[in-house]
Amino acid sequence: MSPKDIPLNRYNDGVPSVLRKATVYTDLHFYRKSDVLVQLTKSFCERFLPRYGDRTVDQMVQAARSIKQNIVEGLTDGQTSLEVEIKLLGIARGSNQELLEDYMDYLKQHSLVEWATGNKSRFDSLRTFCKEHSDEGDYRPFYGRWTDEEMANVAICLCHMVDRAMTSFLEKRDREFVEQGGIRERMTAARLDQRGTQKQIIEHQQGEIAALHAQIASLKQELENLKSKLK
Repeated sequence: MSPKDIPLNRYNDGVPSVLRKATVYTDLHFYRKSDVLVQLTKSFCERFLPRYGDRTVDQMVQAARSIKQNIVEGLTDGQTSLEVEIKLLGIARGSNQELLEDYMDYLKQHSLVEWATGNKSRFDSLRTFCKEHSDEGDYRPFYGRWTDEEMANVAICLCHMVDRAMTSFLEKRDREFVEQGGIRERMTAARLDQRGTQKQIIEHQQGEIAALHAQIASLKQELENLKSKLK
């Protein structure tokens, strides 16, 4: 795609902008589910992991926070830099995989069942619940009631959903970057667009000036004709 074909946003006065349209991350299901993972993980660690002497707690909480914070930073910075957005979303996806592994390891270490492979009926119900609920407030009432097996399976289900959604989102961003480029290409496109607009304005003004010259010449001729008649 050549610079002149890159779609640009515009200010109210028509001036092209190099900024991409802002993404409202709070509208994205994978962001909202990442918020659930932060609070759920904090509660899980407080209830089922030792407070001292186990680095797993810090690792799990930091991994959960990394998912959410890198989504926020990536989508915010993405308005100016698609490259940065893709990089930070990749980091968020890596943190999501890390958290997923921690929960799966917990189930193995405590001889608990991962429902996706060992309890199909409960897994189907869980998947439906997680698919239909993305807000942290929907999960909060259960933080103190779920068993460790239940909380771990909820987190695992959410991690898989976040991963699938982020993978799809990243593929779209990757295609956009390949087709349209990054901030440098948008800057070039905006400058070319502005130059083209200025050229059109100048050409239009030159046309108006030429028309005025023609009108003046016509008026001068009429004046000369009137003078000739009066003699």
